[in-house]
Amino acid sequence: MTQSAPHETTDTATSSGTASAALALGDDALVLSHRLGEWAGHAPVLEEEVALANIALDLLGQARVLLSLVGDEDELAYLREERAFRNLQLVEQPNGDFAHTIARQLYFSTYQQLLHTELAAGDSEFAPLAAKAVKEVAYHQDHARQWTLRLGDGTDESHARMQRAVDALWRYTGEMFQPVPGLDVDAEALRASWTASVTDTLRTATLTVPEGPQLGGWSAGAGRQGLHTEPFGRMLAEMQHLHRSHPGASW
Repeated sequence: MTQSAPHETTDTATSSGTASAALALGDDALVLSHRLGEWAGHAPVLEEEVALANIALDLLGQARVLLSLVGDEDELAYLREERAFRNLQLVEQPNGDFAHTIARQLYFSTYQQLLHTELAAGDSEFAPLAAKAVKEVAYHQDHARQWTLRLGDGTDESHARMQRAVDALWRYTGEMFQPVPGLDVDAEALRASWTASVTDTLRTATLTVPEGPQLGGWSAGAGRQGLHTEPFGRMLAEMQHLHRSHPGASW
């Protein structure tokens, strides 16, 4: 089968602001979906096996819709090189222990819920997707919040693990509020609402709210510019392996 170079589809599509935003948000959902899928067979209890799989499928559905606005969803997912992905560095971070995964979910799902609520109220091309996604993400956020409370206000060990996770991932949260071409949202209002929500959850969970980059000044994260952390390359190789090994295969 003759395949078109994936960068041709991407470069053409991303000439518009809408496509640039769709690529960024689609990559966020795609990458986090894969990370959550890595818990299959490894979740701490069977109920969480199902819950994490369902969240991953919700995100994958969002990614498909968003990437289809840019080009061929399969080419964009499986044939792009690392530097062509525009996802936040937060979502590509390894799962770590369960507390680490929950902290990542709390940060990102809170952002997604606020973002989609604002997009759903507008009249952009993202409004229909956002109206559907905000219902899904409300569950994702509640799931992360309940586990944050359970672990933070649980045993000494669970509290310590949750605090380490919250602290370790905080540096990546500032990137969520950087402007994205084609995405018409009030980034500073989004940041303020996110900070208030996450702070309330962490304090209720008896956790210390981290200090530093997210509240102003330098913060890690250049994923929107195609610069990614070392674990992302390994994750991408695994995610793309089957498609690249059997080009044109059908089932």
